[in-house]
Amino acid sequence: MLVLMSLTVGGNLSAQELKADAEKTEITWLGKKVTGQHNGTIGLKSGIMVLENNTITSGKFVIDMTSMKDVDLTDAETNGKLIGHLKSDDFFSVEKYPEGTLVITEKAEFKDNLAHVKGNLTVKGITNPVEFDVKKDGNVYTTNITVNRAKYNVRYGSKSFFNDLGDKVIYDNFELGVRLVMQD
Repeated sequence: MLVLMSLTVGGNLSAQELKADAEKTEITWLGKKVTGQHNGTIGLKSGIMVLENNTITSGKFVIDMTSMKDVDLTDAETNGKLIGHLKSDDFFSVEKYPEGTLVITEKAEFKDNLAHVKGNLTVKGITNPVEFDVKKDGNVYTTNITVNRAKYNVRYGSKSFFNDLGDKVIYDNFELGVRLVMQD
């Protein structure tokens, strides 16, 4: 009986619930179009990840869509117009959907500090599965996630929804670069 209790307690002790440090975490975005590209940042509102025996067992991360910024346009007026447009109903409908979420849906074991993660990404109230590789370095987790905006009904300038856009096409896939810092 004592051995069984020890194993049960020992098993529970190996699970760690880690909280994301939203201030230190960095999320970048890159969107491309036929005539160029734009890039910027977006903030993490909160995040929790559970690790057990070097395996991610669950996690939920909330993205603050209201914090979206562009970093490549130096003219304040042009920059403001772009961000206003990205936050509008043409793109991410930020007033109606101020948060996006990523929920880890399957266990992901780290091997040589790399894990293949599967989860559900919710943007504009629409949820789709995503997969990506995560690299672990101490309490820092990095990844690049490719997101197809058409799957989230982000239509503006998309060949998936409109024909004859010519050089006005904005590519459906955009990239998120994540440097997630978990608190000790």
